[in-house]
Amino acid sequence: MRKRRVLLGLLIGGAGVVYLGVQGGLLPSRPQTRARDVAPPIPVTASMAKRIDFPVFLEGIGSVQAFNSVLVKSRVDGQIVKINFSEGTEVKAGDVLLQIDSAPLEAALAQARANKLKDEAQLNNARLDFGRASQLAASGSGSRQNLDTTRALVAQLEAAVQADQAMIDMAQTQLNYAQIRSPIDGRAGTRLVDVGNMVRATDSSGIVIVNQLRPIFVTFALPADSLPQIRAKKDGKIKVLVQDASGKDLASGDLAVIDNQINQATGTINYKAIFDNEDEALWPGQFVNVSVEVDIRRNAIAVPASAVQQGPDGSYCFVVGKDDHKVQKRALKIGIASKATAVIDEGVEPGELVVTDGQYRIQAGSVVEVRASAVESSQ
Repeated sequence: MRKRRVLLGLLIGGAGVVYLGVQGGLLPSRPQTRARDVAPPIPVTASMAKRIDFPVFLEGIGSVQAFNSVLVKSRVDGQIVKINFSEGTEVKAGDVLLQIDSAPLEAALAQARANKLKDEAQLNNARLDFGRASQLAASGSGSRQNLDTTRALVAQLEAAVQADQAMIDMAQTQLNYAQIRSPIDGRAGTRLVDVGNMVRATDSSGIVIVNQLRPIFVTFALPADSLPQIRAKKDGKIKVLVQDASGKDLASGDLAVIDNQINQATGTINYKAIFDNEDEALWPGQFVNVSVEVDIRRNAIAVPASAVQQGPDGSYCFVVGKDDHKVQKRALKIGIASKATAVIDEGVEPGELVVTDGQYRIQAGSVVEVRASAVESSQ
């Protein structure tokens, strides 16, 4: 009985040693039948390559210029007695902007009219004398000299009356200038003088600037080699787009002027585009980004510019496999590109998915999970 207990104890102790050896790694364990962990797909954003008509632009920096800009000045000397416009408001051609004291000008007009009446009276008397001298000369009672003198006096006074009429016209014009009118439709700026000030026709500072904003010009310069491209476009108007510094579209217009010479100092040529500007998105003096459409690539393969990556061997992108969702690294031949879109001459086909975000997490052969919202938004 005692021998059986000892034997049972030895068997139990040996089993415990074997168990501890296996758990502690001292003895080899049996192969595990549990499947190995599989790495989850890497989430990325992708977009589909498409065929589009891609406009080709030349880009530069331009400044907005009023279609017409007038520094309104006084054409007569006088004191400002009334201002009829508000700064920064629209004015029409012919609107009275300011009123100058007209009393001295009215007096000058009255004097010119009085001089004409005086000379007309003398002319009438001279004509009567000439008539009498003519009758006497015809009957032989009067001298030829007297006839010639009266004839000359009539001619002299006729000229004096014409000069008087010219003085009346001039005085009337000066009186009209006492009302300073806007020469164009536009927007008045800040006034440069106030009521009560004296203005003179020789003043250089002027009274107010009126700018015509509708339509409006944008002037810009491009490299001289842009000239052949622009002149070669003979299918109508050349479209010009302008954006602000943040890239927001402001307006679309047409090229209006090509300068007649190239600036040799800068190697550029100046252009001018015209815009309707009905919403007044463009303002004189404003700087804008200018894009001139010189061509259109028809039926070109395009992808988002964010899909194009740069490596030691040039441009490439990651293309997502349709069935296995594995990415392939494709070398690209870029045709032309903008900030948002790249035209691909070689490397991808229409309908293929290209990764646009998350490239830093993947490599060739990686399995990816394309975010559904991104795919849907790109279709």
